[in-house]
Amino acid sequence: MTLTLLLDLDDTCLGNSMDTFIPAYLQALADHLSAYLPAEKLVSSLLASTQLMLQNKRPDQRLKQVFDQNFYPSIGIDSEDLLDEFDSFYIEKFPRLRELTQFRPEAVSMVEEAFERGYSVVIATNPLFPRTAILQRLEWAGLSPQKYPFSLIPSYESSFFAKPNTSFFAEILSRLGWSEGPVIMVGDDINNDISPALKMGLATFWITNGRQPPPENPNLSSGQGTIADLLDWLDSTPSENLIPDFNHQEGMLAILRATPAVLHAFSCDLESDNWLEHPEPGEWSFIEISCHLRDVDAEVNLPRIESVLNETNPFIPGIDTDQWAEERLYYCQNGQEALSEFTKSRIQLLKILDALKPDDWNRTARHTIFGPTDMEELVRIIMGHDRLHVRQAYKSLGETLQ
Repeated sequence: MTLTLLLDLDDTCLGNSMDTFIPAYLQALADHLSAYLPAEKLVSSLLASTQLMLQNKRPDQRLKQVFDQNFYPSIGIDSEDLLDEFDSFYIEKFPRLRELTQFRPEAVSMVEEAFERGYSVVIATNPLFPRTAILQRLEWAGLSPQKYPFSLIPSYESSFFAKPNTSFFAEILSRLGWSEGPVIMVGDDINNDISPALKMGLATFWITNGRQPPPENPNLSSGQGTIADLLDWLDSTPSENLIPDFNHQEGMLAILRATPAVLHAFSCDLESDNWLEHPEPGEWSFIEISCHLRDVDAEVNLPRIESVLNETNPFIPGIDTDQWAEERLYYCQNGQEALSEFTKSRIQLLKILDALKPDDWNRTARHTIFGPTDMEELVRIIMGHDRLHVRQAYKSLGETLQ
């Protein structure tokens, strides 16, 4: 099984203190846009819009949408009027910030060996910057995507969730098709990298950068050390200790939130034929998967969860939903409309689940097949069903996602 290595960028693979870098970045951007608005207005609006990205839990809005919807109205300037200015900033001014960073040759050596070992390597940086800014920082780190075939590089144009939201990790793993095998999150930030990854059910390796763990929580990560220590630690750690465990409430909800977001991401730029392609005879196409998830959420998952929440130990009948693909002629339907309807149902479901009290997770029911069950097990079933069909969609679309 392939190991999936999630690598933070700043102060992990690239020496780059955000306490120094962000003020310098904001000053450079303010100077560049000084003809359009005062520095104070720019900085306050940018920080407020960034905070909304950090807080985003909507699976129907990418981070750039969240940012743009707040930033441009708050400064009173249309986005089109600043497009060229932002482009020129990242071409002319942003590269000068390189002098604030430090190249870490040991990180390059580690990444090269990771690829030699056949690992799937993801740049799990917080996607709060445009892609050009992230790619430039990778170049500064000596990790050019032109040389190293990273499985994924998130940015605010493509991502729906940011750290420390656990859905950030669910989105990454979902975009990779929920491949089986060990996963390790490597990062320097306890609050953004380590803690949310642990809540997601992932193993972690804390890049200490010479720091000591907080005395109240000395075992806050699976492993810790320098970036040069990582591979030796992996070699000494049983692979079963690195297998994710998503069967926790926060991890399950993160997966349920990521599923519609990732399916929308998969659907971008698809040709009409791509929706109808079958990876193998008898396997569902992307349009069939989309319609199936829409109908199961609206007609099975939502009613079941509401029944368990509002009734005492209700009886839940089993439903054969696979036959709906032929009965309802899924292949004739509109894929984007199906995904939109699925997203609406999922947002409604998440609204209910997010509001559950601790005792609600223990509410019981009787199922035709599973027998005695409870709310947590039913949510776990939905989570497993999501992963199954995202994996199926990833396989169905194949090279179109590369």
